[in-house]
Amino acid sequence: MSAPLHNDPLPFITLPNWVNAAAHCGFNIRPIFDELGIQTNLVNLEEATISLPLMGQVMEACVERSREQHFPFVLGETFAFDYLPDLATFVATSPTLRQAVRVFDWVRTLINPMIDVRLEEEGELARLVLVREQDPAEPEGRIGAYFVESLFAAIIKFGRSIAADLEADAVLRLRFAEPPYAAVYARSFRLPVRFSQPLNALEFPRNRLDQPLAGGFPSLHGQAEQRVSQRLAKMPRRSGLIAAVEAVFDQEPRLLGQGIERVAQRLDLHPRTLQRRLHEEGEAFAELQGRVRYRRALQDLEDPKLDLETISERLGFSDRRSFTRAFTRWAGASPSEFRRRGGGKPPLG
Repeated sequence: MSAPLHNDPLPFITLPNWVNAAAHCGFNIRPIFDELGIQTNLVNLEEATISLPLMGQVMEACVERSREQHFPFVLGETFAFDYLPDLATFVATSPTLRQAVRVFDWVRTLINPMIDVRLEEEGELARLVLVREQDPAEPEGRIGAYFVESLFAAIIKFGRSIAADLEADAVLRLRFAEPPYAAVYARSFRLPVRFSQPLNALEFPRNRLDQPLAGGFPSLHGQAEQRVSQRLAKMPRRSGLIAAVEAVFDQEPRLLGQGIERVAQRLDLHPRTLQRRLHEEGEAFAELQGRVRYRRALQDLEDPKLDLETISERLGFSDRRSFTRAFTRWAGASPSEFRRRGGGKPPLG
């Protein structure tokens, strides 16, 4: 993921989690927000934003005020998907760890684009790697380390909630040097930690990815995924290359049924360049193509004058059956059933 510009606003939907973590550490975070001029309107929380430097100031102030506990650890350990319960349901009902880690694809979009965690597999090892391209002029400092600590505290918390023996064979590897409070790690993480490593990653045996989890609940898992897909499909268009690709699809819907080569040609890019740059923005071409198709399908199904054959053709499907299969996978209901439930309203979960 490309590093955001320092003054670009970041989503701050996690604001309640910061409030909760501060309370656990024995102080009220409101004076910090007031002092830094941060708006705390929970009514429009999904629209709340904060700049990276300002978030760093909040973190630094919280660490200073938390005398008895290390605030980043508490922030991660108390994190909950309060305003995105479908993500919590998806993780809790995952049949395997491999399925559960797919949540990070959505976290980048719905929570914070800087939370770019990717699954890597090499030999007998699997790693959840935090992808962070640092500005060479600003090497990762103490504040950056605080955010890494809080992220992995949250990852380990959720990992342990679905695989109780996670610490038995996992290792946490961190890029920064061992801090003065390193002894606190043992109490908080309860697994081996290695500092001054080439990457920030939680490492564990690869075979753990496909072992059945006790909380696996396929029907609820599928419903949660459908609701997240619906939420993503209705999100406003994003910036950068993702927006450019969506604009191309809007201008030439026929490209929805064609591959990345034709879209790359339309943007005057090599297909590999388009694929790489989309990856840097946290997106895959197939996922973007599917999301645009789903969003346009929701719109078209609200128009009673459009029959399913016409909609299928408009979305670039080879035939109605292909459209029906894809839409059923997205929405959990066929296009016909979806219309009968209320003219395009999402099915009840």
